[in-house]
Amino acid sequence: MSNIVKFFVAPDDTSASLALQTGPGRVFESLSFGNFDPEEAVLEWECLLVGGSFEELVEGGEPRIVAGQDNDGCVVFAISPRLSAALSDATHSRLSDLAASWTQLRAEDGEVIGAEIADAIVGDLAALISSARRQSQGVYCWVA
Repeated sequence: MSNIVKFFVAPDDTSASLALQTGPGRVFESLSFGNFDPEEAVLEWECLLVGGSFEELVEGGEPRIVAGQDNDGCVVFAISPRLSAALSDATHSRLSDLAASWTQLRAEDGEVIGAEIADAIVGDLAALISSARRQSQGVYCWVA
């Protein structure tokens, strides 16, 4: 799997959708990662942090696509308000537990994500979401 993953802050869906073709660039505060499926990850994180099932979230329309197509090419999707609140409010210890649980979950599917990388992804995303919430903005993800 080779993905470019950028989580970024935007004021609304319309602004976020402008990142579809080229990514968030320097216009939006962002974090860059790679080589994991962020759509699957946000669903797993939400299940691990606040409960519910993966299937229920998918049936409920999560993650909500704001631009692009889910099956090929670039896509922009929104981080759900429920996940945003859970990540923003989580303690450092809870974020570390989430990263460890996510690493284990991915390993069960044969995908190796290092513990330090998982900690960085979850911790940095939680910090980005906290910053966005202070500015009354949302967090989105661009995948190429």
